[in-house]
This record gives sequence, structure tokens and C-alpha cells, in this order.
Amino acid sequence: MPITHSAKKELRKAKKRSAHNKAIKDNLAWLERNFLKQVAAKDQKKAKELLLKLQKAFDKAAKREIIKKNRASRKKSRLTKKLNNLLMVK
Repeated sequence: MPITHSAKKELRKAKKRSAHNKAIKDNLAWLERNFLKQVAAKDQKKAKELLLKLQKAFDKAAKREIIKKNRASRKKSRLTKKLNNLLMVK
């Protein structure tokens, strides 16, 4: 347990920050699951919309350093490939 006043304050700040970051990561996971469901259902229109939202969310999370920049790029690339494969199959 923290002893000094400043250490206690840092602990409070860390809890708030980790809760905020977890909420953003949970939202990313939720969006990704929905996108993959739409790809599996071969719903191109909804999948495109979700991909745009996902890309924006990944960029924001990377900008705020909630996730690493390369992870965001890798995820966006792989999800875009899945959508492109869906569009090619027609």
C-alpha cells in the first residue's frame, strides 16, 4: 500500500486511467467482433461501415498510446484484407 500522500494520489490516478483504457479496449474488441460477424454473414454494407469505425477507433487508441501504433496498423491491415476477400468473392 502507498504511504505518502503523493503515492496515494498516483494510485488513484492509475486506477482511473486503467479503467478508462479498459473501456476503450473493450469497445475496440466489441467493434471487431461485430465486424467479423458481418464478414461471416457476408453483409458487405454493414461490414464496410464497421471497418471505417474500427479504423478510426484504432487510430485514436494508438494516438493516445492505449495500444501500440504497430498493433493498430496490423489489425487494420488484417481486417481490411478480410473485407477485400469478401468483396472479391461476390
